[in-house]
Amino acid sequence: MHLRPVGPRALLADVADASEALALATWARTVGIAAADVVPAARTVLLDGLTAEAADDLRARLAHWSPQSPVDAPEADPGPVVEVPVVYDGVDLALVADRWGTDVEGVVARHTGTAFTAAFCGFAPGFAYLAGLPEELAVPRLDSPRAAVPAGAVALAGPWCGVYPTASPGGWRLLGRTDAVLWDAERERPALLAPGTRVRFVRA
Repeated sequence: MHLRPVGPRALLADVADASEALALATWARTVGIAAADVVPAARTVLLDGLTAEAADDLRARLAHWSPQSPVDAPEADPGPVVEVPVVYDGVDLALVADRWGTDVEGVVARHTGTAFTAAFCGFAPGFAYLAGLPEELAVPRLDSPRAAVPAGAVALAGPWCGVYPTASPGGWRLLGRTDAVLWDAERERPALLAPGTRVRFVRA
C-alpha cells in the first residue's frame, strides 16, 4: 500500500484492487479513524478531513494493516442488505447467455444467485459498482456506447454489475430493469447502494 497526501487534510491510499479498497474503507470506519469522510474507489481510498494528529495515527496504524486484519470492534457490521427486484428483459440477455454457456434462464439464475457488494460509487450519483461476479463470468462492454440507457437498467460490464440511477449514455450489457430508486437527495441515505451495502437481485 502507498499512502500520499492530497492537500493539507486528506490522505489517499493506493491499494491492489476494489476488494482491498472496500476492506480498508470498512476497517477505517469501524475502528474509528478520525476522518470526516472515507471514500473507496477501484484501487484507492480517500480519507478526508484529517487533523495532523489523525493523519499521524492513521499512518502508524496502516503500517500494520492488511486486508485480512481483524476489525477490533465487538460486533462489526457487515453492512445492510438491499433486495433489488428486476424484470429480466434486457436486450443483451442472449449475448450474456452465450458467453456464459447457458440460456436466458441460466443467466437469471446466476445473477439472482450471486451475492453482490457495493464496492464504490461513481459515474453518476447513486451508481454503485457491485462486486461479486466471478472473473470467468466477466462480459465486455459495448464497442460503442448506447446514446441512451433508461433509468433503472440493470447491467454488466467486465466483472461489475450496476444499476443506472438515471437515463444516460452507457456501454454496459443490459440484463433487465428495476423500479428501485437508486438516488434520492431527500432520503437520510441518498444512495440506496452506498459502499459496503450487500445486494441481492430478485426476479420481479
